[in-house]
Amino acid sequence: MDAAPDLAGHPQAARPFLIHIKPGRYEEVVTILPGRGPIKLLGEDAATTTITFANGASTLDTNGNPLGTFNSATAFIDSDDFSAENITFENSRGKGTQALAISVGGDRAIFRKCRFLGWQDTILLRQGRQSFVDCAIDGCTDFIFGAGTAWFERCAIHCTGSGYITAASTPEDQPFGFVFSHCTITAEPGVTTYLGRPWRPYASVTYLDTEMSDAIRPEGWDNWRNPKNENTARFAEYKTTGVSTAARAPWSKQLTDQQAGEITPEFVLAGWVPRAPQ
Repeated sequence: MDAAPDLAGHPQAARPFLIHIKPGRYEEVVTILPGRGPIKLLGEDAATTTITFANGASTLDTNGNPLGTFNSATAFIDSDDFSAENITFENSRGKGTQALAISVGGDRAIFRKCRFLGWQDTILLRQGRQSFVDCAIDGCTDFIFGAGTAWFERCAIHCTGSGYITAASTPEDQPFGFVFSHCTITAEPGVTTYLGRPWRPYASVTYLDTEMSDAIRPEGWDNWRNPKNENTARFAEYKTTGVSTAARAPWSKQLTDQQAGEITPEFVLAGWVPRAPQ
């Protein structure tokens, strides 16, 4: 990544700096600093091309202090217009602590045919807008979380333990947080999980035309032990299949055809239309 030029504001920034990654298991922490882009990571196959590390919130830094959740990521992506295709991002720390596979702070990030593997807090979207298409995401607790606005299209979400899929911290003035469209949710045997809980009061999460397994709890949503969140959290579904939504938490919404029809990628992502960088 250090070979990528700093192209912020440069005319050549229209074309990404392309990095081909051969099949292999790369054990390292990847950091893409602000202004270091656009960059595209292109693998041959996510099943054989993995960037991995085993840091966790409790891992000690060089001064003997715990890293904490936000510093535990395998990949830190803080530059705008980043994209990745056919790559697995993994935190191999396993059970027992928060451990991020990726942390995204840049705007307009695109992930296509990528895998994200972890346990607790797999994907942190701190801010900005992101697009995930045909991706696979594994985790247990709050494993898609943060304040970003993200569109997930045809993604396979797999719950490896009982917990919560999302923990959005959407700001009050931000119309959308996480939107899942035509996704599937599966789980390991015996697992039960919630669709989400509000990390911050105005959390926004929507599932559109998503097929869910019976691992999803009938009530669907949790208030994070704070009934006041029920007055502000923005949780919604539309045409969920695979399970009944009859017993959903009464403070969540089932969208009408008209309401769901207005939720498009361009609208959610504030005019940005993600296109695969060449």
